[in-house]
Amino acid sequence: MADVVIDVVALGKIVPSGDGTLTILHEISFAVTAGEAVAIVGASGSGKSTLLGLMAGLDLPTAGSVHLGGQDLAHLDEDGRAELRGRLLGFVFQSFQLLPALTALENTMLPLELAGRADARATAQGMLARVGLGQRLGHYPKHLSGGEQQRVALARAFAMGPQLLLADEPTGNLDAATGAQVIDLMFAMNAEAGTTLILVTHDEALAHRCGRTLRLSAGRLDA
Repeated sequence: MADVVIDVVALGKIVPSGDGTLTILHEISFAVTAGEAVAIVGASGSGKSTLLGLMAGLDLPTAGSVHLGGQDLAHLDEDGRAELRGRLLGFVFQSFQLLPALTALENTMLPLELAGRADARATAQGMLARVGLGQRLGHYPKHLSGGEQQRVALARAFAMGPQLLLADEPTGNLDAATGAQVIDLMFAMNAEAGTTLILVTHDEALAHRCGRTLRLSAGRLDA
């Protein structure tokens, strides 16, 4: 059996709301094994992004647990969770999350430099060439199109060789044609690297490109 990359067990999230509380997630359980591509789909407000944040250790659950790379995220302090994220995870967001004061090359190099990689520049240059931006290394995000910015984000996400890629509505800010190109590139790079993929989307056609689909409805996983 393939190794389990992430294991979500009876996960719950409750937040304060007005005079009471709001339950965002109810007892969510699933596991994702190495090499899988899994889509998480659901309407706006169903808890998809909250679930993704908990899986990444960006937030902690009210109940249940997330084991990433065999470690219970709740048993790590903030620095420990950040170290695990840097080592195991790559992220692609709807809003690109590029630093405006850094060039495409510098944005891609950043996680490599933070990890102390001596080959940060060469690796970043190679990844940007892979996404078709080898001639745009010195461009700042404001001088890149939305599709180009998301390609930089892909290069940055894959540069560290993550075990698991988390993608949150990666085409949400792109037109249909550009989004399709970015998705084709993401799936191709994912296959080349043998990365495990968890993709949050409301796009059923995109979800069908994954091997498995998990459906969230009002904070619960549909059976």
